[in-house]
Amino acid sequence: MSGLNETPSGERVHIAFFGRRNAGKSSLVNAFTGQALSIVSPVEGTTTDPVYKSMELLPLGPVQIIDTPGIDDVGELGALRVEKARQVLDRTDLAILVADAAEPLGPAMEALREQIRDRKLPCLLAWNKADLLPAVPEGTDEALWVSAKTGLHITELKEAAARAAIGAVEERPLVSDLLEPGDTAVLVVPIDKAAPKGRLILPQQQTIRDVLEAGASALVCRDTELAQTLEKLAEPPKLVITDSQAFAQVAGIVPPAVSLTSFSILMARYKGDLPLTVAGVRAVDRLKDGDRVLIAEGCTHHRQCGDIGTGKLPCLIRAKRGVEPDFTFCSGRKFPADLSGYAMVIHCGGCTLGPREMASRQRAARDQGVPITNYGILIAYLNGILPHAVAPFPDVAALLG
Repeated sequence: MSGLNETPSGERVHIAFFGRRNAGKSSLVNAFTGQALSIVSPVEGTTTDPVYKSMELLPLGPVQIIDTPGIDDVGELGALRVEKARQVLDRTDLAILVADAAEPLGPAMEALREQIRDRKLPCLLAWNKADLLPAVPEGTDEALWVSAKTGLHITELKEAAARAAIGAVEERPLVSDLLEPGDTAVLVVPIDKAAPKGRLILPQQQTIRDVLEAGASALVCRDTELAQTLEKLAEPPKLVITDSQAFAQVAGIVPPAVSLTSFSILMARYKGDLPLTVAGVRAVDRLKDGDRVLIAEGCTHHRQCGDIGTGKLPCLIRAKRGVEPDFTFCSGRKFPADLSGYAMVIHCGGCTLGPREMASRQRAARDQGVPITNYGILIAYLNGILPHAVAPFPDVAALLG
């Protein structure tokens, strides 16, 4: 049962280790985590793909540790490994640069350090193999001399990482700022075929928890029982939150005076830039036959018949707009760097992604001039209920005129 209570990856602080080949990076990751997480070998380029490990780092809390390929790899395959290492920067909250204590940083590490500065990421420098030095220099807040082999200053490195990472992730409310103690929020939860049997999907779990954090009450029902549930309440709820797939039905039941939104829209605000995704939704009105549309999901769940991303959204766009775009799909970490060929990007709520990774995807779309929106925003817009769905967020609602 312990796995059901684990902190999701998207809610963990991501700490990534970067370094040149044979700097002892994987050995240091193993020493840091206290586990044989990464394969260690004297052969250069042993780490070929990023390796992920969840752990608790006190007093910070749950973190995701990432071991990356060497950033100075060579050859055609080496270039691919370097690119994978650099992509990790987009999901990193704290970077730990691992260098050989007996050698200078070198051009590759200096260039990476500059990229980290450009991203305004907190960064630590770990000079590894310090046990081979005749004398170990005194460390600073940003640079420590360590040894993965002997354990020298590993505890100090963990403590420094926890200090540097605290505050690295901006605290954002999911829904608690929309509620007062004593309020009631009704959560409309259709039984999702994609959810594991007996469990709610992640955004629903997180929303329930945040409602309770606000001192409010969470009343959960299916869309088929919503009308009956509202009739039984002595007074209207402060807020109704629905699964986006039931937006049209729920909007027809919830009175206009009651605030309405969706889990997906809440996630769009929690993980990224809600005004950007609301502004981007109007691109659907400009779609023409053959326009390329990217539908992106952060997770890699098993897709079933009627899947919202690959099935329902394309059908809804065809029905409402009367056009036949060319839909492309991606999931997990396979988000394309070049978006210039797309007319728009439609992204899921990103519950499994960290805020930095979602922000990176939205920034890439914005910088390349490609409108980006969100599942829930698009569904509400195409059903003519977007003003009602974003009414809880006055600054965003003002964008709709």
